[in-house]
Amino acid sequence: CNSFCFTFNLSYFCGARHSKLTCFSSQVSPPNPEQHKEVLISSSGQPFPWNHMRLPKTVSPLHYDLGIHPNLTTLDFTGVVRIQLQVHEDTGVIVLHAKQMQITEALLLAPEGVRPLRVLEYPPFHQLALLSDTLLTRGRTYEVLLGFAATLSDSFHGFYRSSYHTSSGAVRVLASTQFEATFARAAFPCFDEPAFKAKFTIRIIREPRHIAVSNMPTVKTVALPGGLLEDHFDTTVKMSTYLVAYIVSDFLSVSRTTQRGVKISVYAVPEKIDQTAFALDTAVRLLDFYEDYFDIPYPLPKQDLAAIPDFQSGAMENWGLTTYRETALLYDPDKSSPSDKLAITKVIAHELAHQWFGNLVTMEWWNDLWLNEGFAKFMEFISVNVTNPELHVDDFFLGKCFEAMEVDSLPSSHPVSTHVENPMQIQEIFDDVSYDKGACILNMLRDFVTPEAFEIGIIRYLRRFSYQNTVSRHLWESLTDVSAHVHTRGRACIFWTKETGNIRNSLDVQAIMDTWTLQEGFPLVTVEVRGREVRLSQERYLKTDEPSLTDGFLWQIPLTYVTSASSTIRRFLLKTKTDVLYLPQEVDWVKFNVDMSGYYMVHYEGDGWNAIINLLQHNHTVLTSNDRASLVHDVFQLVRSVGRSGTTLDTALELSLYLSRETETMAVTQGFQELVPLYKLMEKRDMAALENRMKSYIVDLFRGLIDRQEWTDSGSVSERVLRSYLLLFGSVRNYPPCVEKATQLFNAWRASGGHMSLPVDVTMAVFTVGARTPEGWDFLFERYRTSLQMSVKSRMKVAMAFSPLQGKLTRWVRLRGEVMKLQDLPDVLVTISRNPHGYKLAWDFLRANWHTLIKKFDLGTSLVAYMVNGVTNQYSTTEMLDEVKLFFGSLTEETGSEMRCIQQTYETIGDNIRWMDAHLPHLQAWLDKRSSHTVHEDL
Repeated sequence: CNSFCFTFNLSYFCGARHSKLTCFSSQVSPPNPEQHKEVLISSSGQPFPWNHMRLPKTVSPLHYDLGIHPNLTTLDFTGVVRIQLQVHEDTGVIVLHAKQMQITEALLLAPEGVRPLRVLEYPPFHQLALLSDTLLTRGRTYEVLLGFAATLSDSFHGFYRSSYHTSSGAVRVLASTQFEATFARAAFPCFDEPAFKAKFTIRIIREPRHIAVSNMPTVKTVALPGGLLEDHFDTTVKMSTYLVAYIVSDFLSVSRTTQRGVKISVYAVPEKIDQTAFALDTAVRLLDFYEDYFDIPYPLPKQDLAAIPDFQSGAMENWGLTTYRETALLYDPDKSSPSDKLAITKVIAHELAHQWFGNLVTMEWWNDLWLNEGFAKFMEFISVNVTNPELHVDDFFLGKCFEAMEVDSLPSSHPVSTHVENPMQIQEIFDDVSYDKGACILNMLRDFVTPEAFEIGIIRYLRRFSYQNTVSRHLWESLTDVSAHVHTRGRACIFWTKETGNIRNSLDVQAIMDTWTLQEGFPLVTVEVRGREVRLSQERYLKTDEPSLTDGFLWQIPLTYVTSASSTIRRFLLKTKTDVLYLPQEVDWVKFNVDMSGYYMVHYEGDGWNAIINLLQHNHTVLTSNDRASLVHDVFQLVRSVGRSGTTLDTALELSLYLSRETETMAVTQGFQELVPLYKLMEKRDMAALENRMKSYIVDLFRGLIDRQEWTDSGSVSERVLRSYLLLFGSVRNYPPCVEKATQLFNAWRASGGHMSLPVDVTMAVFTVGARTPEGWDFLFERYRTSLQMSVKSRMKVAMAFSPLQGKLTRWVRLRGEVMKLQDLPDVLVTISRNPHGYKLAWDFLRANWHTLIKKFDLGTSLVAYMVNGVTNQYSTTEMLDEVKLFFGSLTEETGSEMRCIQQTYETIGDNIRWMDAHLPHLQAWLDKRSSHTVHEDL
């Protein structure tokens, strides 16, 4: 905006102008039911009348009339909010949230007249107390009016500033919001908890050269003095504060209408508007799908999708105005990869699923965040499988379960539904447990009750609780009601229970699912086959040397299995610590957790693993690719489980030999996920000889598959994703055919000034090889600096971070905030930490810049955890563990000492040390034996 800063005329709301904030003693004593507890002291030195982090329920908001004026020149904003309140208990105090803002006016608008309110602030809880000299009576409605002013945040939360450079080098400034989980309070005074749902009527003042968008369509624009405009937006539906959104910018948009008349628009900076077509088409198809699937119309007249230049997370589900990182929304058909297309489609699917799960029906409190995020993650795969079958999204679901298990196998894990109280704790549960584990246990439940019953149940849940708040129990009740009446006839399976011995007739869904949501971790099922008898037992799987931490856990596990005698999926509900089932006949092998539809691991006792290894070596396609991937995962993870008898590293490595014949994406990539970390741990111990032998083994294992890859963009999405993965691995591991081809392509591309069209699938390999020379790195840097293609910039960013040139790596992280957006720093830092030439630089940078990083990204957020774990999780020496503990142990609670990710880091490094100490001799011996065997075959 220009230097003229419009000040809201408060008479707009109450009919008369009033003086600034007046302080006086309240004549009505505030309710204080727990007077024995510590009295908090407000910032003014007076007692604060409330002593809990959570707000009291004496009043609740019905409607907010919110006016905002951001000044994009001075980078601050002013505003006024008029809140209509319902009083539930007689009170003289209203407690609500506000963070880092000046309250310029506080009035009570009652039928008896306008009265000033005394304001007290308690910053540690982000709370304001408004003290009235008259009693607010139960059952009546009142209004409070608050004027406020604040600075546009320089973080990624609240009402914050963003900017971008045009192709001519000009800087453009905009202002956008990110309120989840507890940042609406930093933009306007409000009841910033999800259960305090209300309606919002929003007005935004702007310059004519900008546009303003919010949750609802504009109903009118009013000209104001000084050449400013004020946009008035329609009133929202009833919703939580964290879903409010508004943007003031110079964006352009493209639009289409869905089958049911909802206007879909995609907003982006002007020079990238030509990269919005794919997102627009995808959003239209997905919204149509969700309206059909949920059988509940989308309740708003429009749905906007906005690509924000500075954005911390992937995207945000604000009702009617979803916001995204540019890389999560913008797609160039000539430059973006199949992985980009898949990722963009899934992110849009996730945010639009939230319009029902999260927005229409919202968790009561953040402890049940998984009801939002687990469902949205799960629906990504359900929806995209229908709307974009060419993306083969099912091929990638299994990876989400493996990622969840990685953190869920640590002692510091938490239940899906977990107690949280303060903002940092709330931010921390936006993690793989809430998202990925939540999705995986929903997938398990869907498979268990049948897709038909599951769909009916969630529709019933959404209808029953529309515009309300829920807890997990409400979902289980809806599904129990349905599953009791849906017949399983026609399923290609047989389901047995211990109690009945036949097909189950009804289910207590809550009894089953409470075991998955109210306790952390997941079960390891041990299977021992003796003739027709299959002995089963369960225990918690845990990476620890403290067996006592596995005691007291019991799950109700929907087991599935197939055998050498029958491909029919059979089912068994394991409710007890041990049990026995009987096969119709003796079999050569049995495979439990078919397609890994269940969130558990399996250990095959006795000769079980040998039978499976024999099957994989001679006829691996008898099992599905998901089954093969889960076997690779389970056998290597069992080696990490302290005290797990019967599963040696030899067993895991012998199973891995079959991968030389594997061609399916999920199984191949899981092979890499299990094998590559072994030599990455060795890199941190300076044991080059064994490290190089392990690298050679992996290259030899996949050599045939790498050699069959073409340096083109042909094939299905899965084939193309696999090609990119394999060629990058071959190039990084200096496999000569890959390095030679990548070098040839990079040199030709560089000679053309970057104008030659490279096959998209090979660019990651080409850029990574090119970044090995100073001239190549500099050329990539210049292309990165000027490129407008976000997906291309993402690949360049990572390639430059994997350069062996330490001087270039140092330069790269120093350019944060200049050439490289700060939001991209975590990816660059973690990539450098994976670089054998850069991991010490990454750790030193993290320590030296810790206070800056936590201020920018906020304590507890997923990006802070990503940096902490990503930089340290390949350390494998006691010296590095001591160094890590020394640094994090020096922090205070205010600087992050209580974050869960720090404990996860300690546990992960400890697990790495134990693994290396226990298994290095076995790895050496196995590779020796393998080499001798290979030499013998050659002779």
